[in-house]
Amino acid sequence: MSRKLASLFVVPLIAFGASLAHAQEAPDALVKRLAEETLAEIRADKDIQAGNPAKVKQLIEVKLVPHFDTTRMTALAMGRNWRAASPDQQKELTEQFKTLLIRTYSNALTNYRDNQMTYAPLRTNPVDTEVVVRTSVSKPGQAPIPLDYSMEKTPNGWKCYDVVVAGVSLVTNYRDEFNDIVKSSGVDGLIKTLVNKNQTPPSK
Repeated sequence: MSRKLASLFVVPLIAFGASLAHAQEAPDALVKRLAEETLAEIRADKDIQAGNPAKVKQLIEVKLVPHFDTTRMTALAMGRNWRAASPDQQKELTEQFKTLLIRTYSNALTNYRDNQMTYAPLRTNPVDTEVVVRTSVSKPGQAPIPLDYSMEKTPNGWKCYDVVVAGVSLVTNYRDEFNDIVKSSGVDGLIKTLVNKNQTPPSK
């Protein structure tokens, strides 16, 4: 994923994180509260604004990871190839994909302290187990960018399994790349590629 495209996904990704005490919040309320809390934390912490790697990584792991269904995200990114992977391969793919997302967005996270988010009313039924929370993000003088959060209800509360930014899906954005690697090198080849990416020092 290019750095420019990665930067588009940063704001929706940082919108998630909180203790499980809030797990039964409505999905739109969860998105709004966590987005505002996380952006406030960025604005208040000069180390994060300066790109301190440890603090940025910690912020993402605490605020992001617990509120994403990384297994489902990985399966969506893999497409039909997910079924060809063994349970052990699926576990390793999920871990490596999660690490890749953390690394990718760590570099762009600190540029978003001036963003403002708006939230569309959520129309849903109490029995719904999947919803789309629609928001938009903007900077002063720029047109708003639409963000759609695909969310599922789980025993531990609502979790996000995809984010669509201006019509581009976070997870399916990787699908063509992953399919090409699996076609040429198999599932183990994809795992090796992800491991190598995650071990490569980030570019400045």
